[in-house]
Amino acid sequence: MAHKVTYIPGDGIGPEVMEAAIAVIDATGVSIEWEKGEAGAEVEARVGTNLPTSTLEQIIRSHATLKGPTETGVGKGAKSANVALRKSLDLYANLRPVKSIPGVKTRYEDVDLVVVRENTEDLYSGLEHIVVPGVVESIKIITEKASTRIARFAFEHARKHGRKKVTAVHKANIMKLSDGLFLECCRNVSRAYPEIEYTEIIVDNCCLQLVRDPSRFDVLVLENLYGDIVSDLCAGLVGGLGVVPGANIGEVNAVFEAVHGTAPDIAGKGIANPTALLLSAELMLQHLGEMDAAKRLRGAIERVLGEGRVLNPDLGGTATTKEYVEALKAALA
Repeated sequence: MAHKVTYIPGDGIGPEVMEAAIAVIDATGVSIEWEKGEAGAEVEARVGTNLPTSTLEQIIRSHATLKGPTETGVGKGAKSANVALRKSLDLYANLRPVKSIPGVKTRYEDVDLVVVRENTEDLYSGLEHIVVPGVVESIKIITEKASTRIARFAFEHARKHGRKKVTAVHKANIMKLSDGLFLECCRNVSRAYPEIEYTEIIVDNCCLQLVRDPSRFDVLVLENLYGDIVSDLCAGLVGGLGVVPGANIGEVNAVFEAVHGTAPDIAGKGIANPTALLLSAELMLQHLGEMDAAKRLRGAIERVLGEGRVLNPDLGGTATTKEYVEALKAALA
């Protein structure tokens, strides 16, 4: 039976990398029934919303969703389609595996860690108001329910994938009540996983230690804002947002997405790199139970990039998107 998957091309280079990703995923031989959904700035310009109700309904009917990058206005306009998607479908866990890829040169080697970010609350609740002219207040929401389930997700992921340590990242030395509650929940959950080491670290020191020696970390679990910042920092350890995947997972639905931007400066030029979306597709295939296809997809990416002959411009090469896709299909064959 075919897996029913919604795909959302998004904005900028989104449609190009999505077309490339679908071609490579189909080349793995997995049976997928693709159904297009819409979200992003281009859709908002046409229908007045960046996340139509019809798209949400379609995602709910699907087994999984693969999403390209969507544009969000800075300091104006509608709220982020990504944030609305996560809240509407209660996609409470943002999963970002960060792993070195052969052929992608950075100053670090053998990075292999996982960032687990709480997705539904914190300052991303969007509760802001003007106290008096010139003074704005943003409210940080931390709850026992959300903190407990994201901690449990992190420990369950560690157990399932043979990880040895979970580190809670916080600023409880300053935000003693909100971050203190988050830490209390993480400590309570950790007691049910005695085989997994549990540690804690203040967020600013965490950033310092990640840059000095990322090998000291295994699974990081963080509140929403810290997770957003630290996950991008970790992406920089292995080559940037163009070579890391992302997944937003709830109790029922799951959306797998490229976490890089829409790159409008290169849209339509045929040189966009679909690697991030393809690595997100690897997570999607695992979610669908297609473990062999996921492993083969990852292997093809590592082989092509490791050989260094077919690289897109963002990785220092001259290959077009089409040439990269054909190389991946050949590697899969």
